[in-house]
Amino acid sequence: MIIKGNKRGHGKELAHHLMNTRDNEHVELFDLRGFVADDLHGAMQETEAIARGTRAEKPFFSLSLNPPDQENVPPEVFEAALGRIEDRLDLGAQPRALVFHEKEGRRHLHAVYSRIDGEAMTAVRLDYYKRHLNDVAREMYLEQGWEMPKGFKDAHQRDPLSFTLSEWQQAKRTGQDPKTMKESMR
Repeated sequence: MIIKGNKRGHGKELAHHLMNTRDNEHVELFDLRGFVADDLHGAMQETEAIARGTRAEKPFFSLSLNPPDQENVPPEVFEAALGRIEDRLDLGAQPRALVFHEKEGRRHLHAVYSRIDGEAMTAVRLDYYKRHLNDVAREMYLEQGWEMPKGFKDAHQRDPLSFTLSEWQQAKRTGQDPKTMKESMR
């Protein structure tokens, strides 16, 4: 399972993106934990309101968990991965929202955590979070018996034509194929 995460702000835009049914065939708000609000937009506003009492510019930690294309993964496997991530990044007590997307028959999960500790009025530190996410991803591949991508086995075998999220978004905006665009830039 490929796991990507980042600290971010702009809760309103994040909620719009996560509930977007135009680009996704199916969108399901699977879980809201620790928020007073009972919808995703309200939860994001709630986090931003609390964050105003801190110096945190990026009060959210956003994750996407993408299993291999051919796998039909039950929610329990996603929850097991999230449990490990929460343990390693000390996010277990933080409010979170889980949204499943289905796009072109592929189901994946987005998780958004509030980084704000409401009692201490500080943001949860996320030291070395990329390393922790890669470790959990590797563990999930091994435990589930999925074929691990070559780039996971050996960083030197990564696809040179793979692209970042911003490159993919730019290609989408211009109506181009991201791999073709990357190849032409090389």
